[in-house]
Amino acid sequence: MISNVVEPMDAKSRCQIPELSTQLEKDLVQVFKLLADETRLRVLMYLVREGELHVTALCDKLNQSQPAVSHHLALLRVAGLIEARRDGKHNFYSIKASHFQRLMLELFSNLVTGDVDEVRFDDFALNYSPDYTR
Repeated sequence: MISNVVEPMDAKSRCQIPELSTQLEKDLVQVFKLLADETRLRVLMYLVREGELHVTALCDKLNQSQPAVSHHLALLRVAGLIEARRDGKHNFYSIKASHFQRLMLELFSNLVTGDVDEVRFDDFALNYSPDYTR
């Protein structure tokens, strides 16, 4: 959840943010690089909305060829963001939320301490709530 805040982070707060582990840093960079691509972001958004889609349906929604979509799906699958299920001739893909949730939990466990549940930037804050439900 992102919300607007007007108070910038003070110097004392900035100094309290610990270093990330090398592995967490690498994992986050990989995920954010993947999400920076418009097609892969759209694939993830379609999968979030639909729950599960086969390659042909994704090709139709994205207006792209099967090899191009399969390439994006392979990158997302290797990164652990999606998973595949084969049914007959079709591969069905869905979000693998556990990997992304693990990364976010690790990130926030490094960034927030005690009763602090947000990381502030200049004009917005990233809020963390492990009990958040839609």
